[in-house]
Amino acid sequence: MTNIIVGTLFDKRLVEHHLSVMASGQISLRYPFLVILVLVISAAADPDPLQDFCVGILKQSETQDINLNGLPCKDIREVTVDDFVYEGIRTVGNLSATNTGFASTSVSVAQFPGLNTLGMSALRADFEEGAVNVPHLHPRATEMVYVVEGRLYCGFITSENKLYAKVIHKGDVMVFPRGLVHFQMNVGHGPAVLLGSFNSENPGSLKLPFTLFGSGIEDHLLQKAFYLSKKEVKSLKSKFGPKA
Repeated sequence: MTNIIVGTLFDKRLVEHHLSVMASGQISLRYPFLVILVLVISAAADPDPLQDFCVGILKQSETQDINLNGLPCKDIREVTVDDFVYEGIRTVGNLSATNTGFASTSVSVAQFPGLNTLGMSALRADFEEGAVNVPHLHPRATEMVYVVEGRLYCGFITSENKLYAKVIHKGDVMVFPRGLVHFQMNVGHGPAVLLGSFNSENPGSLKLPFTLFGSGIEDHLLQKAFYLSKKEVKSLKSKFGPKA
């Protein structure tokens, strides 16, 4: 069994063979955690594409009942150069929409179907002076940011609760490892702009204040978890919960 595990570290193609052997009963499953390890090691980020491109179809037929891990491909005869160009981050985001002085304009497959199967996406982040991009994480991607304008205090926190943070400036680049909580705050005079890139066409985003106090978690649990009073929990839920 040990040899099987070691083999998967070097050749992912062995995984299917090993699992089929396990299923046939030729190898004992007395060590289920090793089986789980095989599956974890074989996991990857976005799958590699099997063709040059696959421009996604966002609106599917109402009668279609097939669920895909991604989007179906547009008929190649209907693909044009415009499918590979996105103009949605030319201008400043809608800063007034959030009342926080921060706006994020996503460039994922949902906005730019040409990214479908290509394993990448991007965003533009605009900050008014003093604005914050709250602590959040991307469950499916590592993020790299480039400072277009301004000075930002940026950082991330490891699974061992260690903080890596500093002020970065125009022209600087910083990376936030996949799944780790990270943040940015404009500490300069005037607006700041970031361009971010992800190694997934759909990185996902969990903003902690909204995830914790806007998802409907039981009040009593939040009181115990954060040492808050009932009144404080209700106040936070009113700020980060769904708006009527």
